[in-house]
Amino acid sequence: MGLLRVSRVGVVVVAASTVLAGCMPGQGEESQSKLDAKVAAAKASAAAAGKAALLKAKMAAAAKVRANELGEIPVLMYHRVVEKPTTQDDRTPQQFRAELERLAKEDYVPITAAEYVSGRIDIPAGRHPVVLTFDDSSPSQFDLDGMGVPKPGTAVAILQNVARSHPGFRPVATFYVTRDMFGKATPEEQTQMLAWLRDNGFDIGNHTRDHKNLRGKPEKEVNAEIVAGHELITKLINTNPVTLALPYGNQPNHSDWALKGASGGVSYNYGGVFLAGYTPALSPFNKKFDPLGIPRIRSMDKIGDCVKFCSTAWLDWLKANSDERYTSDGDVKTVAFPKFKTPFVLKRYTDRVLAY
Repeated sequence: MGLLRVSRVGVVVVAASTVLAGCMPGQGEESQSKLDAKVAAAKASAAAAGKAALLKAKMAAAAKVRANELGEIPVLMYHRVVEKPTTQDDRTPQQFRAELERLAKEDYVPITAAEYVSGRIDIPAGRHPVVLTFDDSSPSQFDLDGMGVPKPGTAVAILQNVARSHPGFRPVATFYVTRDMFGKATPEEQTQMLAWLRDNGFDIGNHTRDHKNLRGKPEKEVNAEIVAGHELITKLINTNPVTLALPYGNQPNHSDWALKGASGGVSYNYGGVFLAGYTPALSPFNKKFDPLGIPRIRSMDKIGDCVKFCSTAWLDWLKANSDERYTSDGDVKTVAFPKFKTPFVLKRYTDRVLAY
């Protein structure tokens, strides 16, 4: 009987344990859920702390180089590069090289007009962008020898040579072409020229086909002139120009006609329209940036009218007023500047702001 009772008690005890365990089916799951929540919270906290630390480090780095990506950018305008200048727009190869050497020594890095208007200014921290533009597609700007190498003395050859001597100084520029097309007469030769420029990082912009003054012309004629220049490029290479340089710097009666329009079933919609000269240009991130009329600076020494308003004078001014100049933080994904400049940032870039 004792054994039986023990056995029965044992049975009862086991059953009771089973019943107790069965009374709390979610207890283990609840504990695991709480544990998972704590782990997730810890991870989120660590991620937030890491993000805050990274932001603090970026702000410190931007402050160290005095980044100002709302600052001014020199857009330099060149025409012919010849040994014997005959117009006020001509520069000798020696003068052109000297200006490039100065830009390199003062920490400028060339970018294209397309990169500028789109905000893709990807240059090292502490450096300053400069846009080199060439109008009218003169043979003195660019020509190739029989092996497809830029001929010595041309602007492209000089630019490449200076870049080799100054690592980080990008050999890129924007060429605003017309029907002269570097003196090449056949479509095959013209295609060679444009394809080489494109494939070597250069930018090709519209300067209209016939270089006609657009001021005072009706909208239909303005559109036709711009489309003719647009197709001059697209029929030779499969690349759409991103910007337009106005012939003589003259805007049409309505400046927006130059930015967007159509003719003969062909449309254009540019990121920016460039004038002929005068002052440095605003940052594309600055709310005062006007894509309808971007100023350029004529390359020239401080003589005559150029004492104040050409490249030597403006580069002197930017050097003396360095806080007004665009200085990169080295991160193309951010727009860095001193915090007090925040009211000047263009609204669509607010998600990229790094104000220190």
